[in-house]
Amino acid sequence: MSNLYINGFKSFLKLEKSLSPNSIEAYIDDVNKLAQYAELHQLGNFPLGITYNDLKQFIRWINDLGLAASTQTRIISGLKGFYKYLLLENLIHKDPTELLEAPKLGRKLPDTLSVEDIDRLLAAIDLSFPEGVRNKAIIETMYSSGLRVSEAVSLKISNIFFDIGFVKVTGKGSKERLIPLGSSAIKAIKIYQENVRQKVKIKKDYEDILFLNRRGAALTRTMVFIIIKELAQKIGLSKNISPHTLRHSFATHLVEGGADLRAVQEMLGHESITTTEIYTHLDREYLRDTIIQFHPRSAK
Repeated sequence: MSNLYINGFKSFLKLEKSLSPNSIEAYIDDVNKLAQYAELHQLGNFPLGITYNDLKQFIRWINDLGLAASTQTRIISGLKGFYKYLLLENLIHKDPTELLEAPKLGRKLPDTLSVEDIDRLLAAIDLSFPEGVRNKAIIETMYSSGLRVSEAVSLKISNIFFDIGFVKVTGKGSKERLIPLGSSAIKAIKIYQENVRQKVKIKKDYEDILFLNRRGAALTRTMVFIIIKELAQKIGLSKNISPHTLRHSFATHLVEGGADLRAVQEMLGHESITTTEIYTHLDREYLRDTIIQFHPRSAK
């Protein structure tokens, strides 16, 4: 039934508003994001039954995914346009978006890197040093899979499945999840393992840890912060970035590229938006296809 309203909105934008195909696509994409959210949280009766409180929770959700304030503002604008259309067609009697406010662009929100920023960051790494080869593998892995910095530094070799292109991660609350590993990350990890890691004298208890320092122990979270900060300074990046910025960028680039929110949620392992166990587990093929189709550094 929801497709009926969305298709009607699409015709309205084309025939009455005379918008360009790109603008229409952007509006419909914003409405579809809310539709996915409604399905995930079993809100029912989308779009007519959506309330102001539902919309506030939805905006909080996309904020948790790491979408920039400007992107959130655009999505809210799209939803306002949709509900004004429903009001105009007498399909609803009250507009739930009426009191919905866009996020203040000046408020403190995590910076998100563009795809070009990521490419520049990686290009700035000096691969003539062993640490550079390792650092490239770390950044590729974090950006490819949206890992938290704590998950990256504790990543085990035994939990990387190159043959199927997945990595098993233990996140918050000791909960495990499988995340697709992009082709660029796989290549960088293999180069690091073959040319750098196997030459390191590994300390006891760190034999299965992937990313090691020069002394053969696991990298600290602080060290990863320093690596990324120094690279940002090297390329003159004015944004205040951290390892978490790579995670936000991962989510943002997938969602803005059109990836299904369910897949992004699954890969992030977000506790803040997984409030119940109502979601069916997504199969690995679906997650891998999402990475391949929508992630900027995956093979097409």
